[in-house]
Order: sequence, then structure tokens, then C-alpha cells
Amino acid sequence: MNTMQPDTLIRNPQGCHVVSSVEVPADAAQVWAVVGNFSGFDRFIPALSHIEMTGEGVSSLRKKFFKDGNLVVEQLNSRDDEALSMTWTTIYNTLGVGNLWAAMQVEAVGAGKSVATWTIIAEPAQGASAALPGFKDFVQGFADDSMRNVLQLFS
Repeated sequence: MNTMQPDTLIRNPQGCHVVSSVEVPADAAQVWAVVGNFSGFDRFIPALSHIEMTGEGVSSLRKKFFKDGNLVVEQLNSRDDEALSMTWTTIYNTLGVGNLWAAMQVEAVGAGKSVATWTIIAEPAQGASAALPGFKDFVQGFADDSMRNVLQLFS
């Protein structure tokens, strides 16, 4: 009798929900060229030393190498250049993140103005609900710092 069944370690996280938005004094297409560049997050995340890509488009993998030695591997789940949105999932990391799903979206909000929004749903690798408050602060701080850097690129 064969008891093997299809399985996966990737699942939608049930942890904290973080949203970070900035209003940018630039056209939505210009902002999307930065935050919508899956291989270019090192432009606004100074903690990254470099990014290596495997493949192109949906299902491609991004390895984010941090200056402090940490590593995050993520898979692009969806991308819509007309809607200026994309989603991805973390599949490996050394940052203490269990599961993570994220989305980036840019919306035009007037002539020469747009809003970039980074949404993250994540859970800590260890500590369950007891670790959530500190973990959420870490994720929110990381996202807010990164999005402030996006704003600075256009200011």
C-alpha cells in the first residue's frame, strides 16, 4: 500500500497582515518601473547587497542577498503590467520568517502622482502567536523603511 500523497511546504500564511503605502510625486508607470521590477528591489532596500534571478516572468525565482549575510528566495506568483501589480511568495529564508506572501501595487492618483502599496502577510518561523507582536513590528518597519526609500528616489 502506497501512502505517499502530493504535498508542499508552501501555503498561504496565517500570521500578521502589514500594509505600507507612500504617495509618490511621479507618474504611476515611472513608479512601477522601480517597485514593479522584481529583480530590482536592491534600488530601494539598502540592506540588500545584490539579487540573482532564475528564469523570467511568473514562476521565476529571486535570491535576495543581504549585506549581513541573510538570504531570501522568493517566487513570482503573478504579474499584471496593465494593473501595475504583482504577488510573490517566500520559499526559503534565513530571517526567521515561516511563510510569507506579498503584493506590490501602484495606482495613479492624479497628474504626476501615484500611490505605491506593499502588502505582506507573514508568520514567524518559530514562537507562533507569542512571537507575532515583535515579528509584525519587524515586518512593518522593514516595509515602511523600504517604501520611504521609494519616495526618496522620486523626491
